[in-house]
This record gives sequence, structure tokens and C-alpha cells, in this order.
Amino acid sequence: MEWLANPEIWVAFLTLTALEIVLGIDNIIFISILVSRLPKAQQPKARFFGLALAMGTRILLLLSITWVMRLTADLFQVFGQGISGRDLILFFGGLFLLFKSTMEIYHSLEGAEEAQQAAGKAYGFMGIIVQIAIIDIVFSLDSVITAVGLVDNVPVMVAAIVISVIVMMLSASTISDFIDKHPSLKMLALSFLIVVGTVLVAESFEVHVPKGYVYFAMAFSLAVEAINIRLRGAMARKKGVEPVHLRKGAPD
Repeated sequence: MEWLANPEIWVAFLTLTALEIVLGIDNIIFISILVSRLPKAQQPKARFFGLALAMGTRILLLLSITWVMRLTADLFQVFGQGISGRDLILFFGGLFLLFKSTMEIYHSLEGAEEAQQAAGKAYGFMGIIVQIAIIDIVFSLDSVITAVGLVDNVPVMVAAIVISVIVMMLSASTISDFIDKHPSLKMLALSFLIVVGTVLVAESFEVHVPKGYVYFAMAFSLAVEAINIRLRGAMARKKGVEPVHLRKGAPD
């Protein structure tokens, strides 16, 4: 139990927990938007299973860290550029995120209501969970590699992942409801996911985009949008105008 009195362990734990929560924001946004296509009664269960899956994926990757680190070794070369297993996962994961985000924007704004309801039925609960599982692997890979770079104590890393996912589980419903309530915020969230998908594809080709720039742009955009939401709310109350509602993937 001596490790409990070691300040370095606690600093590493708190730092990694905070980092995991920050890195998990895009995961929460993606899950929130996906589960919004399900009936209201199924959404809490889908969010819980999606985040539990994220936690399980990260812990499994962490426990198989030797295999994960081997993913950074080149498998083959394309035009003199080495391609590793990690690059392939980031590339196809980024493409998947770009495709899903673009389709969500299209369906929210242009898709026919009947087509949306049919799409919601076609995917179903398990279909949404499978899509969450796919993107969880992509998000978890970079998260685990980052964790290993910061801390060399596996129990501390597992504890940080568990605590961060519990925090995300507690906040996911609030974030999901808030995004659903404000259509412009949903479009902004989907735009963030397009940026994240683009960054993932770029990183698969060893073009490194500093995450600080991306997160700063997200934070600045959210701050501006928060001001706009308050302004629109005040104007709507004065004029008695209903806000615009986006199309749903499935009836409530």
C-alpha cells in the first residue's frame, strides 16, 4: 500500500484521468449523435453500452500493450512511405468518421423523413452498437498509446481509464440532450467530427497535426456558439418563435 503515499503516482493518475476525459469528448459526441437515431427508450441503454465498450476496448488494448506498440512497425511501403498497422486503423477509422459525419449532416438537413425512419429501423440497436464499437477502436488506440507515453504503471492507467469513463457515463446524457436541443450545436459537433476524421487520415500518412490546435479551435467555436445560443434564446422568447428542429433518425 506504499504506492498510495507516493505523490508521483497520484499526479500521474490525475493527469492521465483528465487527459482521458479530454480525449473522450469526441467519443461522447459521436455516441450521442448515433444514439439519437434510436427511440428515446433505448438511448440511455445504448449510451451505457457504448461507453462500457469504450472502457473495455481501452483496457484490453492496455493489457495487450506489447501488441499495440508493434502496430507502429511498418508493414509495407507506399511511394517510400512506411505504412504500419496503426496507420491503417487510423486511415480507415478516419474515413469511417468522415463518412458517418457527412451522412448525419445530410440526413439531418436534407434527408426525407420516411428514409430517416427506415434507416433507423435498418440499423436497430445492435447496428448502432457495432458502429460505436468500430470508432471506439480508433479512438482507443491513440488514447492508449498516449497513456503509455505518460505513465509506465499499468494499474494506474487502468484506474484512470475506468474513472474517466465513469465521468463520461455520468455526463453523456446531459451532453446528448443539450446537443439534441440545439440544432446548430449538433451541426458544430458533426463538423468537429469531420475535423477529427481528417486529422486521423492525415496522421495515418505521418502528417502530425498538434492536438492543441484542434482542441483550441473546438473550445473557441463552442464559446462563440454558447453566446449565439443565449442570444437566439432571448430573441425567441421576445418574438415567441420556435427554434428550428432537425430531422430524427427514429420516432420517439
